[in-house]
Formats: sequence, structure tokens, C-alpha cells
Amino acid sequence: MKQSTLLDGKKFQITLRRLCQQLIETHQEFEDVVFIGIQPRGTFLAQRLQEEIYEMTQVKVKLGLLDITFYRDDFRQKGSGPIIANSTEIDFIIDDKKVVLMDDVLWTGRTIRSAMDALQAFGRPTKIELLVLVDRRFSREIPIQPDFIGMQVDTIDSQRVSVEWEEVDDKDSIMLLTESND
Repeated sequence: MKQSTLLDGKKFQITLRRLCQQLIETHQEFEDVVFIGIQPRGTFLAQRLQEEIYEMTQVKVKLGLLDITFYRDDFRQKGSGPIIANSTEIDFIIDDKKVVLMDDVLWTGRTIRSAMDALQAFGRPTKIELLVLVDRRFSREIPIQPDFIGMQVDTIDSQRVSVEWEEVDDKDSIMLLTESND
């Protein structure tokens, strides 16, 4: 498998900060805004952006973590073993809130559709916006587009985009993985 680094180090941090600036421009005071990170990897993005926005504005945006395992249309096809779900940690109602749904990579759109289905258990928001660190264009199976994008990558189906987070992977980076024909 061939690896190419798309983003790391200082450029990774600048990208996160730029996303925060866009959120601040859009929401200003964050009065009725909540962040929801999609488990497992979107939670690192949501937590980082919550911390960064607090540093920049002194406003602590409510943060929830959403597991979508049993809302996926393919959860029974994931393998023969038992399904292990992550936890959902949302201790607030999203009625009349603007939800910023966050994930690390947007590819087919199925994860986001599942997340929107799962969100219904927590109320009816006035608006749902999508923020992704990486938008893999040209591979959508469901018509979903992000409102906030860290970077766009044009890929083919045989490639994978991997986001590493220093919290669990010891470094921040975005990698493009391509199967080699050796």
C-alpha cells in the first residue's frame, strides 16, 4: 500500500483554525449552536474545534458524541462477529438548536444520513450543518454536501483517506492510501 501525506503538522493546525474562523463568522455568539461529533473519529475533530473556539472566543459550545452503529444501512454486513458500538454522549436536547454535525472524512454520504436519523432521538433542530475535515468528492451515493470543509480530495474507489489524531495516533495527519499493483 502506497501512502501519501496530504496534510500534517502546522498545516493541519492551520486547517483546524480556519474551520473555527468560519464557524465564528457564521455563528458569532454560538447562542443556540451545539456540536455533535460522529463516533468514532469525528469526535476528535469536534473536541478540538470546541477547545479552539473556546480559546478564541471564551465561549464553550455544547458538545455531544453520537454513535450511529445501529442506524447504518450496512451494520449487519460488517462481518461475522458481534457488532461493537461506541457510546452516545448527548446530555442535552437539540430542539430549536443549530446542530453542527462533524466527521473526519465525507465519502459516500451514508454515515451522515445515518447520523441525521440517529439525531432524531434528541429532538428537532432548527438547522443541521455539516463540517468535515476531508471531503472526498465524486464518490457520493447519497446527495449530501458539507457546509464547512477542511480540504477536498479527489480520489478513486480503490483509495482510502486516513486521518490520524495525536490523541490516539501520536500525530495529526491526513494520509492518502493507494493499493499498489506490485
